[in-house]
Amino acid sequence: MAQPARSLTSRRGALLRYRVMAYVVGVMLIVVFASIPFDSVEAVVGPIHGVLYIVYLITVLQVVFLFGLNLWTLLAMVASGWVPFLAFVTEWWVHRRLQPEIQGTEVEGTG
Repeated sequence: MAQPARSLTSRRGALLRYRVMAYVVGVMLIVVFASIPFDSVEAVVGPIHGVLYIVYLITVLQVVFLFGLNLWTLLAMVASGWVPFLAFVTEWWVHRRLQPEIQGTEVEGTG
């Protein structure tokens, strides 16, 4: 019976990590676009966003595999690191879609 609790914890943790990284990458992308006129600032902020985007992609893949999301959702999540403000919309949509699934699993795991 420990398996459903572990699965719930890993799914909940994966969703939390995805949400945090979506906000971080979304804010950093806006900073990158705002710093385009300033070459020296962009030279610093751009690579930081690039590294954080790779971490974000890892969290995206973890959520996709744990929740069994489809290809279109994966593509929307990946594109969120390229289009300013899309990260916030996609994160809201994915979280709203997956939250009932986590809550449903919690009810099943406790009974």
